[in-house]
Amino acid sequence: MFPGNLSHVTTFILIGVSEHPDLQVPLFFIFLVIYGVTVTGNVGIITLTSIDSRLQTPMYFFLRHLAIINLGNSTVIAPQMLINFLVEKKTISYYGCATQMGGFLVFIVAEIFMLAAMAYDRYVAICNPLLYMVVVSRKVCILLVFLTYIYSFLTAVTVTPCVFSMSYCSSNVINHFYCDTVPLLALSCSDTYLPDTVIFISAASNFFFSMTVVLVSYFYIILAILRIRSAEGRKKAFSTCASHMMAITVFYGTLLFMYLQPGSKHSLDTDKMASVFYTLVIPMLNPMIYSLRNKDVKEALKRVLTSPCQSLKSI
Repeated sequence: MFPGNLSHVTTFILIGVSEHPDLQVPLFFIFLVIYGVTVTGNVGIITLTSIDSRLQTPMYFFLRHLAIINLGNSTVIAPQMLINFLVEKKTISYYGCATQMGGFLVFIVAEIFMLAAMAYDRYVAICNPLLYMVVVSRKVCILLVFLTYIYSFLTAVTVTPCVFSMSYCSSNVINHFYCDTVPLLALSCSDTYLPDTVIFISAASNFFFSMTVVLVSYFYIILAILRIRSAEGRKKAFSTCASHMMAITVFYGTLLFMYLQPGSKHSLDTDKMASVFYTLVIPMLNPMIYSLRNKDVKEALKRVLTSPCQSLKSI
């Protein structure tokens, strides 16, 4: 699958979040709690949007898949990371590293475009409410989600072999807590111009197309809100997209900082902290952002907690 490297490096060593021995156990419990909250929150969103009849709208269909993506992204990273906090030899196999990178790319790219799809959904809901269920029909929702997953998979199977086609014949110590493109290429003893170019073009084009959708959608959303005469009407319209605006600001801001800075200014330690945020913290925060500010989700949770059997009958 990745020819030419197995005679040189068969395993990699992950430094982790911190090299200090005294911090390993405290960090283990901190990230165990983060991962536990992430799993609970995202599984809760997936369950609620699946079983509650009042949450069977395009908005919650996209939210369900965002929760699946967040859960997948965190699960690709967190278990290996937690194990490494407790063991002395923090190794990952060559193919395990490639698999982890591929899985990470699938979910991170999928999240970028799922947030863009959700921005388009909010645009139609606010700017064309009478045509909402026609424009964003179930077939359109399924098509957008399908294309998102297919494109993210194709990105992973393009970028991952490109990175692992490099020769790793000297150090095998990755200054990171998972197998990411930048710290891996920093170890290569061959010319990394091709993979650097592929990664930059892929990241830049993904950001450009997804951010274009988001910015154009919110441009028209803001115009539509400003045209509403009553303050109550403006507040209600804004509340329908406030959670999504918060989520995309945090997510896109972190990724822009991480991937679109010049290579000469890259600090692997700084990137590591940014990576903690978008691989572990954001997947934990998203269920809170979308549920604590969402009346429908809170009411659905109350219905499930008070009448779980009745809720299950509606599946």
